[in-house]
Amino acid sequence: MKKGKIKRGAQSQSPSQPHPAAPGIVEQATALARRNATLIGAVGAVAALAGAALFNRASAQRAEEANPPQGKFVEIDGTRLHYVDRGSGRPVVLLHGNGMMIEDWQASGVFDRAVAGHRVIAFDRPGFGHSDRPRSTVWTPAAQAAAIHAALAEMGVERPIVVGHSWGALVALAMALDFPEDVSGLVLLSGYYFATARPDVLLFSPPAIPIVGDAMRHTISPLVGRVISPLMERAMFAPRPVAPSFADFPIAMTMRPSQMRATSEDTAMMVPSAGALSLRYSELAMPVVIVAGDGDQITHFDRHAQRMQEVILGSELRKIAGAGHMFHYAAPEAVIEAIDRVADRSAPAEALAGLGKAARADEIVPRTAEASF
Repeated sequence: MKKGKIKRGAQSQSPSQPHPAAPGIVEQATALARRNATLIGAVGAVAALAGAALFNRASAQRAEEANPPQGKFVEIDGTRLHYVDRGSGRPVVLLHGNGMMIEDWQASGVFDRAVAGHRVIAFDRPGFGHSDRPRSTVWTPAAQAAAIHAALAEMGVERPIVVGHSWGALVALAMALDFPEDVSGLVLLSGYYFATARPDVLLFSPPAIPIVGDAMRHTISPLVGRVISPLMERAMFAPRPVAPSFADFPIAMTMRPSQMRATSEDTAMMVPSAGALSLRYSELAMPVVIVAGDGDQITHFDRHAQRMQEVILGSELRKIAGAGHMFHYAAPEAVIEAIDRVADRSAPAEALAGLGKAARADEIVPRTAEASF
């Protein structure tokens, strides 16, 4: 029997040895896995953002259902403004700060105390509470002041005392500067009056950016807001603890995407607005009372309140010892005293009839500044 020839060099591989991978297959598989992971991550992120948007929308709806409008509405050039109007006597207009609403005046006790002796009109500024904020308008302090001035004219309110807290003080100042004949006097509380370096502006302004900001406001911003809200509250009330009555303020309303836009836009405009208005403060010729806490960590007493009193001839400054930005919760009576002081110093409208501008200034404003009252 013939034996077959065995060719040398053609030995078969052992079955136990792995077959070497073709060049590039491992790299291709790795790249594909990475692309799949990226795709899965992107899909997951989109799903998470969509879920956040649905959650925030539902939360906003629940907040509005739990906190319906308390007052009435007046429409000015297509913008509906919500206001509460109570009491009788000399009219007093209350303008809240950034992120706040009418409820801030109520929770602090200022509203009820003021109603005891005056007709009090508290507004939700444009975009806050239940007031509109159309995108067709750039809502500077002057624009907000013009809208509120027109609303007061529509309501038949004449020569009110205008009270502004924090950002609302800029609106009060703009109203007094642009419509001096229609404002009896000013009460300025914890105001930001001069352009200063504010790192927090960079932190809280992004939701005001078109498109990108819209996406943020409907997804991550309300969630972040809920996390940092307790820290912000402590900073606003420091050096004192957060007032127990602040629990009555509806924080959930401030987390709505619509109000977050208003808050971020006001934040972005704060520094340039104060810089522009500060050039005109010397024009004020009416009673002005400035009240602030000496421990204010938001708008520092010496940089703003004290400096403001030096700039406005005849203005009066009241310092609330050991209080912070939200001093009106600890000392609402100080706000009422300031309102009454302006009421005493401002001549009634009928006494001013027929007087010229110069005579009117002499009548209302004492020629020397007073340190306190």
